[in-house]
Amino acid sequence: MMHSTNTRALRGNHFLIALLAFFLLASAAALADDAAFDAQLLDIQHRWAKANYNETGKAQKKAFEALLDDARAFAQGNPGRAEPLVWQGIVASTYAGVKGPFGAMSLANEARDALLAAEKLDPQVLDGSVYTSLGTLYAKVPGGFIGFGDKDLARQYLEQAVSANPTGIDPNYFYGEFLFEQEDYAAARDALLKAKSAPSRATRPLADEGRRKEISALLQQIDKKTGRG
Repeated sequence: MMHSTNTRALRGNHFLIALLAFFLLASAAALADDAAFDAQLLDIQHRWAKANYNETGKAQKKAFEALLDDARAFAQGNPGRAEPLVWQGIVASTYAGVKGPFGAMSLANEARDALLAAEKLDPQVLDGSVYTSLGTLYAKVPGGFIGFGDKDLARQYLEQAVSANPTGIDPNYFYGEFLFEQEDYAAARDALLKAKSAPSRATRPLADEGRRKEISALLQQIDKKTGRG
């Protein structure tokens, strides 16, 4: 009887050990997947910054074309994740800005669709980057019969972006840029000064450096408009 009890206990221990090993392996696999995802996301962010700030002309267009292909694949390979869709939208919209009139609207449409899909999945993802990107897109794309641009919708999204990430460099910069274009120079200056004092992002030094140059250039324009310069 004792032997039978010990055997059952031993089998129970073996089962628990096997179950624990399974969960440990599953956790390790999940961590590896997360690490690979994060590395791919960071690679796209770094390549975007390099293409946007370090490249010009044909080299820039070629860099964005290749990056967009990879951003699309990243989104397709991670269905249900909002981050890749956000960056597909960012890459497509930036590429539209440098490509010129031919093909720009199709890229803008792709950017809008990817960002709206990301918004449905998780509107707060990446500190509200969906709001920043959609607001900027609606602000810059022509309206009327040409495109889907909408200044009211742009303001709404950009205000949501600042609310989601009050100290962020990007939401404050793009909100400031929008206000500048609306000739609200005092409010634009306030937003840009917030962007200028935003904390640096350890993983995105090139993007921060480029954005701070854009902030300084826009502040100089405001100073000239208002007689400060």
